Amino acid sequence: MNWPKLAFDWNHARALAAVADLGSLSAAGKALGLTQPTVGRQIATLEQELGLVLVERTGRTLVLTETGRQVVEAARSMAEAGLRLSLVASGQAQAVAGPVSISASDMFAHYLLPPVLRHLHAIAPGLEIELICSNEISDLKRREADIAVRHVRPEGGELIGRLLRHTDAHLYAARSFLDQAGRPETAADLTGQPFVAFGNKAEMIRYLKMFGIQAAERDLRFSSASGTAAWEAVRHGFGYGFMAVDFIRFAPEVEVVLPGEISVSFPVWLVTHRELHTSPRIRLVFDVLAKALSAQPELR
Repeated sequence: MNWPKLAFDWNHARALAAVADLGSLSAAGKALGLTQPTVGRQIATLEQELGLVLVERTGRTLVLTETGRQVVEAARSMAEAGLRLSLVASGQAQAVAGPVSISASDMFAHYLLPPVLRHLHAIAPGLEIELICSNEISDLKRREADIAVRHVRPEGGELIGRLLRHTDAHLYAARSFLDQAGRPETAADLTGQPFVAFGNKAEMIRYLKMFGIQAAERDLRFSSASGTAAWEAVRHGFGYGFMAVDFIRFAPEVEVVLPGEISVSFPVWLVTHRELHTSPRIRLVFDVLAKALSAQPELR
């Protein structure tokens, strides 16, 4: 460890991370128990300590520079390590207990979260995890869930959101289906072909048109509000369907279709209420989920 390099005050880095998470000096000050000017001064002092420009100031708005974003990520890692140290020092690693509810899509809940939750149970067996499988956005302000995995940026000063990464979705079909129907060479070849719809049929038709695929409702041979049910239909040869690359390693019997033409990128957000800063159990669950879900999926 190069100790002379650690020449900055952790509280100043914490202030920067809180502003990045909460979106404003006032919200960060409220969460940290500080005044808004104090938070601003701490960030300015951190810039002096590091010799870096971390934020650009436009009126009352602070925008992270690229260097600032990198420093925030490092500060978050420090916060997670500090939480673990505090728990160990106080003998609370095994004592973090109580209910924590997590909202996620049925695909995330079915395929990605079980091993993470098993790890959480090993760390803190006193936690009582409720997993809410929903493809709707849970209202965290009304406490429909404590933590949510979302694909849209959270809105509202009472919420804390962390952008974990971006992921891609492609069009897939079962290999057995493609062996019989043939493999399309262009998006136009998919016109009139059978599709599997997840959710609203009209939205699926509009989505296909974005990629130059003309489809009618009669072409949607299977539809379901359940992502897992729709995906199982694709795997069993009902037709073509969209899916995120995160889940493809669990389905060796499917093939990607025209990935160069049909592809969409979307974010993965982890969202919670401001109570993150005062509840050890929510902080622990949030940090473990953030670390696990930030990893890029294994592709095949």
